[in-house]
Amino acid sequence: MIDLRSDTVTMPTLGMRRLMVDAEVGDDVYGEDPTVNELEQVACEITGKEAAIFVCTGTMANQIAIRLHTEPGDEVLMHRLSHPFHHEAGAPAVVSGVTIRPLEGDRGLLEAETIEKALRPEVRHMSRQRLVMVENTHNHGGGSVYPVTRMREISELARRNELALHIDGARIFNASIASGTPVAEYAALADSISFCLSKGLGAPVGSMLCSTRQLIQKARRVRHMLGGGWRQAGILAAAGIYALKNHIPRLKEDHRRASILADAIRRNDNLRLLNAVETNIVLFTTNRQGAAPLDLKNYLRRKEVLVSSIGTDVLRAVTNLCVKDEDIEYAINMLNEYFSLR
Repeated sequence: MIDLRSDTVTMPTLGMRRLMVDAEVGDDVYGEDPTVNELEQVACEITGKEAAIFVCTGTMANQIAIRLHTEPGDEVLMHRLSHPFHHEAGAPAVVSGVTIRPLEGDRGLLEAETIEKALRPEVRHMSRQRLVMVENTHNHGGGSVYPVTRMREISELARRNELALHIDGARIFNASIASGTPVAEYAALADSISFCLSKGLGAPVGSMLCSTRQLIQKARRVRHMLGGGWRQAGILAAAGIYALKNHIPRLKEDHRRASILADAIRRNDNLRLLNAVETNIVLFTTNRQGAAPLDLKNYLRRKEVLVSSIGTDVLRAVTNLCVKDEDIEYAINMLNEYFSLR
């Protein structure tokens, strides 16, 4: 089966599994798991932040970040298609008691000017605006990448207006590889940054949240409140260490394969490419009357090619660690075969 549904479907590599088996462990709630501590130190070195915390998911990292930067009743500004707004089960309201101001932006990317227009003077009968969140790369934008110049403008705007800035960097390493901007350069512009180990980097579980020592100390309490205080987590942390040390440069291969798939879709008159493919996400739909996207999705499944759907009109293919050149070639052949039979 060729699984293009997401980069979360990757399986641990043999080298990663071996490191997990051999991992030295302890009780992380007591701060005594040496492998977790090492992972958090590696995350600090990569992002340039003072401290880091290992959490089970990107959603948990985002929700802890919101809790760190806000109080109940505050407002968080983010793109209307951002992950915390669409895919985190209403957690900002439940966990932090905040509201979200959804903003517009091409391909999921905010402009400083758009944020500035949404700002208002602080008055007691309206929510206090305390946090800006940006997603880099942006999932619904088709893996779109923030140029560092735009991030810098947003950062400067946030600081001028005493707003915290959090980067939801679930796929920040994809953004870094595509743009040539070091992760630390992005991270320096924000008060906190999170990233997933379990997407393009191929670890089975986990995300990191990086910030100041003071905020990460507070984050440990919030993580505990959410049931995230785990024990001998070094077995999982070892996978994260392996991913960070071995799987970042190879992301360019995912991007290359996504471009090959996108080019084939662009050349097929029966299909329509929906995004400028910068990283590893390809959004497309059918461009032929009577050929429904979900029918194409089901046909591909029967041919052992899995893609995901966004609603009924958009299909998504995500290249990842487990997808090879021959898999992309086969997927393209199956796309062409579908239309040849109609």
